[in-house]
Amino acid sequence: MTHAALPHHRCPTSSICIPPRRICDLRIGFRILQFVVCVSCCWSGRSGAVLAQEPWADSRQLGPFVCQATFPLVEYDRLFAELPELQRELTRTLGLPAAHRPIHIYLFSDAQQHQQYVAEHFPKVPYRRALYIKASGNEGVFAYRQAELDVDLRHECTHALLHAVLPDVPLWLDEGLAEYFEMPPGQRAFDHPHFEALRWNMRLGMVRTIETLEERGELADMNGFDYRYSWAWVHFMLHGPEAAHQVLVEYLADLRLPVATGPLSARLAAAVPNASERFVRHFKHWQH
Repeated sequence: MTHAALPHHRCPTSSICIPPRRICDLRIGFRILQFVVCVSCCWSGRSGAVLAQEPWADSRQLGPFVCQATFPLVEYDRLFAELPELQRELTRTLGLPAAHRPIHIYLFSDAQQHQQYVAEHFPKVPYRRALYIKASGNEGVFAYRQAELDVDLRHECTHALLHAVLPDVPLWLDEGLAEYFEMPPGQRAFDHPHFEALRWNMRLGMVRTIETLEERGELADMNGFDYRYSWAWVHFMLHGPEAAHQVLVEYLADLRLPVATGPLSARLAAAVPNASERFVRHFKHWQH
């Protein structure tokens, strides 16, 4: 994402049609092209009023999510029924409170309609297939109907839920959590598309430490390995040693306080000796 104050990026696709990808390296490459954009800065004050004037054809409200679309949403009823579980999972696994404000989702019929809207109302935002925009007077997820809309919405809504309760989140952790929760619940622990490429990376001795990931201050600094290993360290903290999970929960809780939290890597090193070696072993032996 690219935020001005909060960096969130995902994909810069335009109207180019790219078929669904299940090969991990292709998927990651596309993700780097397709940033999620979260912009925290001041835009024209008219955007909120303009949203109300759009010709919305359908709407849904479930849990904290309020969705409006320019097309009938009946084909996505199952997805919207599942979305509130995303907040419950963040609360259950990360100890985060529920979002204290609605999460608005705006869906468009196709790439052209979406692109025209973004260009007109958010001209300073680089166009992306899916965007989480946080602007003065307006905040929401903007996307359009396409084959992987469910993945896009879970990813962007994860960002939105995190930033609804946290003033800021380190870039790598923000992206790692969104990568983890973008998949359906049944695929997160064992069947994420990252697994295959990650294991090949590890066989070749390619490992990213948290310290390395913490150096990434801008989305432009992150490559496919950084996204993959951001997800992998989140997986390790959620499914590895209990001490690692506790460090993550306590760190996120401290991010809500007006105090310096220090790097997560230092806390993890103190709680989990030889964390990088245990991280590698975690994935070497992880299976159903």
